[in-house]
This record gives sequence, C-alpha cells and structure tokens, in this order.
Amino acid sequence: MSFFGFGQSVEVEILLNDAESRKRAEHKTEDGKKEKYFLFYDGETVSGKVSLSLKNPNKRLEHQGIKIEFIGQIELYYDRGNHHEFVSLVKDLARPGEITQSQAFDFEFTHVEKPYESYTGQNVKLRYFLRATISRRLNDVIKEMDIVVHTLSTYPELNSSIKMEVGIEDCLHIEFEYNKSKYHLKDVIVGKIYFLLVRIKIKHMEIDIIKRETTGTGPNVYHENDTIAKYEIMDGAPVRGESIPIRLFLAGYELTPTMRDINKKFSVRYYLNLVLIDEEERRYFKQQEVVLWRKGDIVRKSMSHQAAMASQRFEGTASLGEVRTPSQLSDNNSRQ
Repeated sequence: MSFFGFGQSVEVEILLNDAESRKRAEHKTEDGKKEKYFLFYDGETVSGKVSLSLKNPNKRLEHQGIKIEFIGQIELYYDRGNHHEFVSLVKDLARPGEITQSQAFDFEFTHVEKPYESYTGQNVKLRYFLRATISRRLNDVIKEMDIVVHTLSTYPELNSSIKMEVGIEDCLHIEFEYNKSKYHLKDVIVGKIYFLLVRIKIKHMEIDIIKRETTGTGPNVYHENDTIAKYEIMDGAPVRGESIPIRLFLAGYELTPTMRDINKKFSVRYYLNLVLIDEEERRYFKQQEVVLWRKGDIVRKSMSHQAAMASQRFEGTASLGEVRTPSQLSDNNSRQ
C-alpha cells in the first residue's frame, strides 16, 4: 500500500537461511494440484530473513511495526471463518518508524514444536506457514510462505498379523490374513486368502485401500471415504481349499500417516476392504483397519527384495489351514 493508498509501495520476501540445502517435498494444494515446499520436521529451527524492497527509492514507507510469525493452523472447510491455531510464535523485527531504503531483518524460531503432519483433505486443511507483516494505518502489507511438515515414527514394538474368518452360513467361509497391522508408507502388504467353503459362484475378488476422513464433533461430524486403490486378487471362481496370495505395494499410492483426533478437530484412518462379487453382481465385503506411519530415510532396498523378505517372514509364521466351526465364524458381511 503506497503513502496515498494506491498500490503497494514495498515488496516483501521471506528467505530461509538453508534454502539451498533444505529438502523439498511435494504436497497437494486445495485445488488438487501438487507443489513443492520446503520440508521440516518436529523440533527443527526455522530461521531466515525478511527482505523489504522499496519500489520507489525516493519515497519513505511509514509503518507501525514489522513482525514475523510462525503459525500452525487447522481450517475446516465448512467453517472457513475460523482458523484453529495450535502453534503461534511471534518475533518483532522493527519498532514503528520509517523505512527509507531497502533492507532485510533476520529472524529465528528455535527448536519449533510441529506436532502434526501437514495435510490437505476433502474437508480440512492443516498447514504451517511464516507470515511477515508490515503494520500500516490503512492496510497492512502481508507476505506468507507455506512449509510442509512430516512426522516420523519408529518401528512399532507390537505389530501383530491380522487374521479373520468371515462368511455366510452354509454358503461361504473364507479366512484371510495380512502379515502386519501397521505399515509404513513405502511398505508391502503381504497376505493370503484361504477358501474353507464355497457354495456361491464368485466371479471377482479385490482389495481396496480406503481412506476415511472424519471432521467435526458431536452432531456436526462429517465422514468422507476415498478409495485410494483397487487391487484385483482373483478373476474367476475359487474352489474349496484354494489359497490366494496377496502382495500389494503401497509406494505407488498417495497415502498419509494415520491421524487420530488431531487437535480434537479431525482424523484420517485407512482400511483394507476385501470385496467379493458373485455372478448375480451381489457384493460381499469385510473391512479391516490398518495403521500407516512414516519412517525416516534409510538405505533403501529394492521393492522386490522388500516383498520377498516380507513374504518369507509371513509364510514362515502363517497357519492358514485352520478350519473352525461355523459358530466361530463372523458373518458381519454386508450385502449391496
């Protein structure tokens, strides 16, 4: 904003000290596009400078103070007027006065707590950003710069396999098992499906990865389901005693870590949905929640090697031939 209120008379730029060496990460924007942002982790220092360039060197810029903020906030799309800030840090860069020439102000936010992962979803956005403000009598001059935060986890101490039997009494009994219940974002899901009883004509079978985003509380809860992937297991009719292997690579899909009750505003959960379709187009399905987590960069083995190792570990411990009585079977299948 100029001295008389016509146009902006100063350009503001936020520059990070380690911009040349800091890694960038792709992140989806609200309109679905992907852009690259500087990547940070919890506890890292955020430092740099705010650069002010006067467009007309012969004019002074009066201001009521200059500051920079580091903000972490959650925005619910159905309540866009309210931004819920969970991190809010402020550094004053200059007292009220005049700027007569272009200059830069250093800033540093030390060991900043960044408790949650950046996220852009169907109904909610969690973002971190730096905001530089030149306070003016008429209109403030504001410049924002978004960053992306990833939350890293360690290997879970307990990571038991998932084993379940499902069926329809006297028609269909199947047993399925996945090698783990918690997977990192580049992991391989290894499993088996074993047909104990088949008296209906199944023509197709698949596993879907479903992301369920939950926002709001109480009566204002919104659930948004998004099918991330469809993985065909079988095309054709199985027979009793048949065993079908599953090997599903997660690295090729857009996944985030599981998020539970983030700042009491939203959750993101993932489910493996086993779907069977019979010749009359009836669908039978069973959902099972899995936990996804992000691990730090390590020396990466090839994906085929990952899959082989996971398969060996799984097949060494699996006991899929256990047949149980019908009373022990779950028939929580749903029909559509």
